[in-house]
Amino acid sequence: MTSDPVGERQDVPAVSPAEEGEVPDARAIRRFTAQAGNARGGASLGALLSDVYYAVITLAIGIGLALGAAQALRVALPDEPAVHAPRGLSLPTLVVVLVVGLAGILVSLAGRLGPVGAGGAEASWWLSLPVDRRGLLRPAARRLPVVAALVGAVLVALLDAGLLSDAAGHVARVAVTAALAAAALVLLAAVLQSRGVRRSTTALVGDLLLAAAPVAAVVLALGDWSVRSVPTLPWVGAAGAALVVAALAVLVDRRLGRIPERSLRESGSVATQAVGAAVSLDSRELGRALTDGAAAPARRRTSRLRTARGAASALVTADLVVLRRSVRHVVQILVAALVPVLVTSVPQLASPFGVLLSVLVAGYVAMSATGEGARRAQMAPVLDRLLPLGLKSVRRLRMVVPGAAMLLWSLVAFAAVGRWTGGVAGWLALGVASTPVWAAAAVRSSYRPAPDWSGPLVSTPMGALPTGVGSVLARGPDVVVLGLLPVWVAILLRTVTPTLVTVQVLCAVVAVAVASSTATGTLLERMTATQEELEKQRREATR
Repeated sequence: MTSDPVGERQDVPAVSPAEEGEVPDARAIRRFTAQAGNARGGASLGALLSDVYYAVITLAIGIGLALGAAQALRVALPDEPAVHAPRGLSLPTLVVVLVVGLAGILVSLAGRLGPVGAGGAEASWWLSLPVDRRGLLRPAARRLPVVAALVGAVLVALLDAGLLSDAAGHVARVAVTAALAAAALVLLAAVLQSRGVRRSTTALVGDLLLAAAPVAAVVLALGDWSVRSVPTLPWVGAAGAALVVAALAVLVDRRLGRIPERSLRESGSVATQAVGAAVSLDSRELGRALTDGAAAPARRRTSRLRTARGAASALVTADLVVLRRSVRHVVQILVAALVPVLVTSVPQLASPFGVLLSVLVAGYVAMSATGEGARRAQMAPVLDRLLPLGLKSVRRLRMVVPGAAMLLWSLVAFAAVGRWTGGVAGWLALGVASTPVWAAAAVRSSYRPAPDWSGPLVSTPMGALPTGVGSVLARGPDVVVLGLLPVWVAILLRTVTPTLVTVQVLCAVVAVAVASSTATGTLLERMTATQEELEKQRREATR
């Protein structure tokens, strides 16, 4: 409002003249946001179609290769013995256990990622608009159930077609059943989110379900109980289940407006962080997103940290507290410890190659769960800088907690391998000797440098990636592959000798020395730098 010279007041627009009208609906706002993003992105319709074509072809090739590998594995597996061995686990039962474990992972991811969320600019702009929130959140509410249904159908169908059956009708029923079950689980998580249930509670339920799967498998093996095939729904039952899933989708749609704004913002932030980490192939950032996304905002009790008596013990105590407070990582170690037990209990999988693969894969999964403290220190080295410890001493102390956790894992895993071969004592000694290798690999992978994005890029299905990303991701797995060569030989020969245990001890010493090094370059880069430095000193000496 302003005043003219006569003193009369005149109405002046607060911002600028604009056409007044009704508030646009949610669909119009979503369309305007998409158009604005596309206009600033600079991508044409041809580029979009090219990316979609590239993604579809890559996905089809990946599914074809996975199906071929699974069928080749089924052909290579030995036939099931005519006489069923007592206290064994049949292959169909193991597949059912894997499906239950996948369901636990799905529920855990649904709890950590939302499943409904709004991140970034959407949370800042959309949630404050005076429009129906249901219309704004519908695409986000549909995204995760659809993705879960597609991924679940493909994974379970590959397991059934590759390991159990080649009947097209049975595989189709398995795929449809898996898709409906996966979509229903995510929709149930969305209903819980709309009722105010904390996402950490949903994630905890998924973690417990994942932990219960191998435990149930061990109980079934001891009880000599098995199934003949993966349970499926008949086509009539699948139609009824589809109606139930549709009813859950309608219920979620009607309750979208009741989801708390804080939950939407947190879910969207975690999902954005996880997608960015997956695209950039940063497993450390992905783990932090999934771990911190379901962390409780406050704890009912505090720890007195009685074991922190000095600089070294304080560092070890901090790593122990980080591992103890992460339920996901504890469950991950427990599940990984039971994988070799299950593989050695299945007659079709208990071959030297199958046991070796289970030990390496399960060990790496457990090892990655023990290095959370080192990964956080690599991101924010606050404690490392405050304590009066050298860099090498810090890295060696960071191996204490992974070493203790992997020692327990090795006792369980190598005891199962020893039961498979008929002698437990020697295998336990080999497992104890290999424990420092796992600890060194955990610390080496945690402190690996970030890829150099300033160098030349290579086009991949994940987007443009730097040329040296492969060497960066190999830090950690290289120690596992090279440092466990005696374990490779022992499992393939199904025997343990004192010589192999001695060589494993030497490999462990070398692995600890490599992981304690603070050099960031690869071995080739360090050799090149050393050669250049020697050449520079030679030229200076000749002057």
